[in-house]
Amino acid sequence: MAHLHQNGGRFLTVLPRTRGEDASFRAAVREGEARWRHVHDKVDDDGELVDRFRIHEPEATTAEGYRLVWYHSARKAELDALVRHKRLERTTSALTEMRSKLTSPRTRYRDRTTVMQAVDLVLRDGEVEGFIEVTIEERTTETFRQERRGRPGPDTRYVRRQGTRFDLSWRIDHDRLADEARCDGIFPLVSNVTTMSALELLLAYKQQPMIEKRFAQLKTDFVVAPVFLKEVSRVQALLCVYFFALLVESLLERELRRAMARAGVEGLPLYPEGRPCRRPTARRVIDLFEDVQRHQLTTGRGPAEVFTTELTRLQRQILRLLGMPRAYGG
Repeated sequence: MAHLHQNGGRFLTVLPRTRGEDASFRAAVREGEARWRHVHDKVDDDGELVDRFRIHEPEATTAEGYRLVWYHSARKAELDALVRHKRLERTTSALTEMRSKLTSPRTRYRDRTTVMQAVDLVLRDGEVEGFIEVTIEERTTETFRQERRGRPGPDTRYVRRQGTRFDLSWRIDHDRLADEARCDGIFPLVSNVTTMSALELLLAYKQQPMIEKRFAQLKTDFVVAPVFLKEVSRVQALLCVYFFALLVESLLERELRRAMARAGVEGLPLYPEGRPCRRPTARRVIDLFEDVQRHQLTTGRGPAEVFTTELTRLQRQILRLLGMPRAYGG
């Protein structure tokens, strides 16, 4: 962040959970000291409410002086509670399985230290440390075996042997869970941008999946890797070309979708079987024009004769929406 800021760049990212600002704010939330204000409702294409966002007031700053805004998402709160519930279920199942191993006659857990290490590993893997209290119960068992081999009789002598066996019991700390549930749905965004409102920062952050999906095309559609170049400058130049290609594709999609909205076109039959596509992608458009060909035939000294594939109605419609010249769109 410091490098971007010092070189005139802008950034917007999530504050790591390891930062002290995160721990301090969550402690305040658990104490009920947070004050929230509704800022945005997210709805789907059918107008149904998907998520509701709130922001904490007033805004804070990081130790470096960057802008720190805390948000609360109703949908994220539901997901956080669901994830925690699944972790508890998974951990209790693991403890039950471990308990059956402890009571098995052939158990390998013969000393308390080994049992404690195994329990700590289960809690750590389940990420529920502090939410489940495990008690290791120790009891002494007695077994009797014949002193000598052979068929037992009235005078057979037996040797008593004592051993130690372990068992587990656990309880869920519901008070600790209730405190943790108060922090469900919150997430902090840190940025050096001061000209955008808290809502604008949130909407910009929510565009991250779109940006990541765009750059995923480098691996899928463009198949950038592997790059058989050794000089760093040439690798940078090649990636720059691919970046421009991504930029062109994104502009193509944006202009086509805006033109559809202006023309009142809800969808284009770009999917198989002519099914409508409400948000056409550049990949779909390029595939649609893949069979278009242009040939030029030259005979003698006369003018060249040009043969061009006749465009379909859908191809001409897309060209008109994109504002292409009539000579291309028909």
